[in-house]
Amino acid sequence: MSSPALLVIAHGSRDPRHAATVHALVGRVRSQRPGLRVETAFLDFNGPTVPQALASLYLSGVREVVALPLLLTRAFHAKADVPAVLAESATRLPDLSVRVADVLGPHPLLISSLELRLAGAGVGLTPADRATTGVVLASAGSSDPEAIAVIAEIAREWRLTGWCAVRPAFASAALPRTEDAVRALRAEGVRRVAVAPYVIAPGFLPDRITTGARSAGADAVAEVLGAAPDLARLLLLRYDAASAARAPRTGPTARAG
Repeated sequence: MSSPALLVIAHGSRDPRHAATVHALVGRVRSQRPGLRVETAFLDFNGPTVPQALASLYLSGVREVVALPLLLTRAFHAKADVPAVLAESATRLPDLSVRVADVLGPHPLLISSLELRLAGAGVGLTPADRATTGVVLASAGSSDPEAIAVIAEIAREWRLTGWCAVRPAFASAALPRTEDAVRALRAEGVRRVAVAPYVIAPGFLPDRITTGARSAGADAVAEVLGAAPDLARLLLLRYDAASAARAPRTGPTARAG
């Protein structure tokens, strides 16, 4: 039996860097798993849309798909947008089985990707470096309390790896803002402050994170996660888990998948 196809569902953006980064990440996934069919779809702004991508897979003979939301937390897009668009497509393609993989975060591979980006920005990762460096974990933000709580918990757990402080911050919808978190660490006497954007691709909110960090005098600002190798590995782990699970089909006529 052939493996289900993987459909990576990204948010989409008017900023062309977003789609370019998503495609680069998907390309890395393909290189790590030759033979697996991997396609990309977007919820908004970019194409193909999710219905278009599923229809294309269906017309090519695919009957099993793992849909993987390219999201770091279970916020509104994961809870509402993705299920709704998949359910709509299921009514049009009734014999297409679609299993939905978990969102990417939280996961240790995301921490390793964040640290890779920090190292690329010149932040030392030795125990001595960590002991004198405070990190701002800067997320895009959400109005969903569950998503905010997850970011705060990631910051608490990451702090246990030796950083003198790790503080959550948000570019929108929640507080504190990145610049406020940087200034708060400075006020506490932290010698070196680095900002790690907890976002996958460039765009308006990631740019706001960078601008806020620099305006507050952060010593280092890492790049977005982008097409980090560990992020590609994580996509495949989520795919494998969803492929192995006996999940119900999407749509009104659910049955064991």
